[in-house]
Amino acid sequence: MSARDVLRAVMEAGLAAADAGAAVPPHLPARPAGRVLVVGAGKASAAMAAAVEAAWDGPLEGLVVTQQGYGRKLDRIRLVEASHPLPGLEAQAAAAETLVRASMMGADDLMLVLLSGGGSALWPAPRRPLDLDAKREITKALLRSGAPISEINAVRKHLSRIKGGRLARAAGPCPIVALAVSDVPGDAPDLIASGPVSPDPVTSAEALAMLKRRGIPVDETLAAVLDDPASETPKPGDPCFDRVDFRIVLRPADMLAAAAKAADAAGYRPMVLGDALEGEACDEGRAHAALVREMRARGKRVAILSGGELTVTIGGPGRGGPNREYALGLALALEGLEGVAALAIDTDGIDGAPDGAGAAIDAQTLARARAQRLDPAAMLAANDSGGFFAALGDTIVTGPTGTNVNDLRVILVE
Repeated sequence: MSARDVLRAVMEAGLAAADAGAAVPPHLPARPAGRVLVVGAGKASAAMAAAVEAAWDGPLEGLVVTQQGYGRKLDRIRLVEASHPLPGLEAQAAAAETLVRASMMGADDLMLVLLSGGGSALWPAPRRPLDLDAKREITKALLRSGAPISEINAVRKHLSRIKGGRLARAAGPCPIVALAVSDVPGDAPDLIASGPVSPDPVTSAEALAMLKRRGIPVDETLAAVLDDPASETPKPGDPCFDRVDFRIVLRPADMLAAAAKAADAAGYRPMVLGDALEGEACDEGRAHAALVREMRARGKRVAILSGGELTVTIGGPGRGGPNREYALGLALALEGLEGVAALAIDTDGIDGAPDGAGAAIDAQTLARARAQRLDPAAMLAANDSGGFFAALGDTIVTGPTGTNVNDLRVILVE
């Protein structure tokens, strides 16, 4: 097998292990005496809902929201496809309906909550006087700032009527079982889809400080919402969480373990850097290039694997996402080093833009680019990693995968 073939095999093994639908059935609870309401939001919610329908032998009803293009055929649970990463009207209506339906559940019923990455944007319920347009602008500013997901979701929770544990509070006496596909570093329940049924350890004042630290303008309306005591989220110890059974059914570590096993089978010693990497994508690419050179100098044949969620501080007009930016930064730092090939993808199938999941590089990447009169450094500075890899034909396209356990990066070192 060529290095590119090995990369593809490792990637496919990781994606197969990240199958959200297959992860759900073993965690389904017993049937309650009363009704079963299934609600959910995220890029994996349709696949998870389909798995619930296939495995559940009793009556159920519900409503889940997923990103456009991620839908599945559902018979008993209504599906809404909505825009992401900026929230839209369809998702706002679905979030409002979810809150109403949750409030109508009783102590003998069960609310099954299906959560996955993307759920924050797919369950928008702005706290008044904020409206959806204001939420869109704040989300856009946060995404462009390079803030980690922990900060982005901390702010989102305090501007929402459903996130930050408020769905649990809305459900009153109804028992809740939450099944989650983690896409966040550390698998923190309060960060997955902004924790609609989990206690929030962050205060409104801390969320406001995060906005100011990132240089995001805070107008009078936004300040008024964050200063309002009613905007404070339910904290650990709140009795509304006594009825919540939170189960993570799939983690980034599961995907990395399968990818490492495939790399080992191909003859590369796996070196797993962890499933919680954060930071600027191009900076991580340079750091990993230094590790590659060290392994080469020591004569090691390894596969360097990592997960987590890298970010990009956007200053240019280009297209692409953190995985392609990482790959281009890595290629520039390696400068054609022989015996190295790598890929980086977002496991949801979309790396910042819907035209690709990520990209692959090897020792010839920069030479091929310069032969086409491309300037890799200038394109990286313009945040145009998408344009760079599209011109080379090295964009990795998976289409919507129906799951989301964040990034998968693989570097093969001969």
